[in-house]
Amino acid sequence: MDATAGPAPARAAQGERHRLVYRHSVATRLTHWIATLAFFVLVMSGLQIFNAAPYLDASDKSDPGRRVVDIGFTTNPSGNPAGYLRIFGFQIPTGHALGFTDDGLGSETGRAFPGWITLPGYQDLADGRRWHLFFAWIAVIAGLAYIVAGARRRDLALIVLRPSDLPKLVPMQLYYLRLRREPPAYGKYNPLQKLAYTLVLFVFAPLVVLSGLALSPGIDALAGPLTTLLGGRQFARLWHFAAMVGLIGFFFVHVTLVLSTGVVNNLRSMITGSYELGKHEGLGP
Repeated sequence: MDATAGPAPARAAQGERHRLVYRHSVATRLTHWIATLAFFVLVMSGLQIFNAAPYLDASDKSDPGRRVVDIGFTTNPSGNPAGYLRIFGFQIPTGHALGFTDDGLGSETGRAFPGWITLPGYQDLADGRRWHLFFAWIAVIAGLAYIVAGARRRDLALIVLRPSDLPKLVPMQLYYLRLRREPPAYGKYNPLQKLAYTLVLFVFAPLVVLSGLALSPGIDALAGPLTTLLGGRQFARLWHFAAMVGLIGFFFVHVTLVLSTGVVNNLRSMITGSYELGKHEGLGP
């Protein structure tokens, strides 16, 4: 969807006609929806895999002394179990939301993430890995197809943050916060959209793929040097999870802004390709 990181610009003066443009190609729209489906499956199956070892260590191997994140449960004096989330040793009570949750079979058990958000719902590491690896390749193929299609249409360069965009970042953010009446003029994507896409394309997505390869049981022999480069298998898990959190954050910002900046216009652009330009929007960089 096109409103990934920015609110729709203010409407033009009354009576001014807005331009309806063909914004997204068939390839862009198709890969967008395929990647969205793959994203959901990867997150849910990834949480299933995480449940098998519900902790993250900044180490080359499992080391409680270098634990960054730990999800588990304790039993209170009355004998009732309750979950917790521990980050760098600081423990946060989570009740039955994390740590002691739905087991996917109609009961509760000691489990980091509940059955309703994992795939499959019940604990099954082998099936979780199958779902995860299959849709990981789908996501990679869709991402590569998106990049190739964007490069052919010369759209790819439009979503990358440029030095000329840097002075516009703060004014654009002030516009989001309603501290500025109008945004700075921009092209197909505003500067904060470009910043978000640039982070996804060149930081989060590559880190997810590389750390995922380092963790894949099927390519251990090939990924050995990569695993070492990332600091070992446990460190690779940490990088993988951190990048996933970054992509989830991107997703929620993306959806929030789509809903708040003209949901009909934004959805239409990702279904039919047609988009109505506001008075501050252009077609170029």
